[in-house]
Amino acid sequence: MFDNWNELEKECLDCHRCGLCETRTNVVFGVGNRNAEVLFIGEGPGEQEDLQAQPFVGRAGKLLDKMLYAVDLSREKNIYIANIVKCRPPQNRDPKPEEQLACTDWLRNQYKLMQPKIIVCLGRIAAGQIIKKDIKIMKEHGQFFEKGGVLMMPMLHPAAVLRNPNRKAEAFRDFQILRDKIKEICDHTY
Repeated sequence: MFDNWNELEKECLDCHRCGLCETRTNVVFGVGNRNAEVLFIGEGPGEQEDLQAQPFVGRAGKLLDKMLYAVDLSREKNIYIANIVKCRPPQNRDPKPEEQLACTDWLRNQYKLMQPKIIVCLGRIAAGQIIKKDIKIMKEHGQFFEKGGVLMMPMLHPAAVLRNPNRKAEAFRDFQILRDKIKEICDHTY
């Protein structure tokens, strides 16, 4: 367990725990308000994320930012965004179980330093790793699950919404549900 963000980030940026370190351009540690009460978790960096060392900066990230903005959330002020794996899997494939396991401690430490009240899992991979293995993302997105005193919500991954624009309205409804829950249980004014 790391006592501070700087030490954790420094160690993470030098990670060689799995084979993803051999093909990465950058480690994508995370971004946002480290004191936020809401933690967003994606599956792993894509090409743009790997190049810019920031999560969700490609097309899916732009959609995510628009949906966040619409409910008065932003990575600059009141949320933090991290990923299950910190390095890009080749050709944006799903991260392998052993790669996810190798990165677990980084995310666990980010969580412990933050102590968020709500965790939002973007997509099937993140929700399956964090909320429950047998998650049915198409049926269970937008619902809250309680685990260890923390509320957790699976959401459709923004990339999935880009592939199927008919899902945009239901994805936005999930953000509205999230906004209402934040107002109900979080200390800070959003």
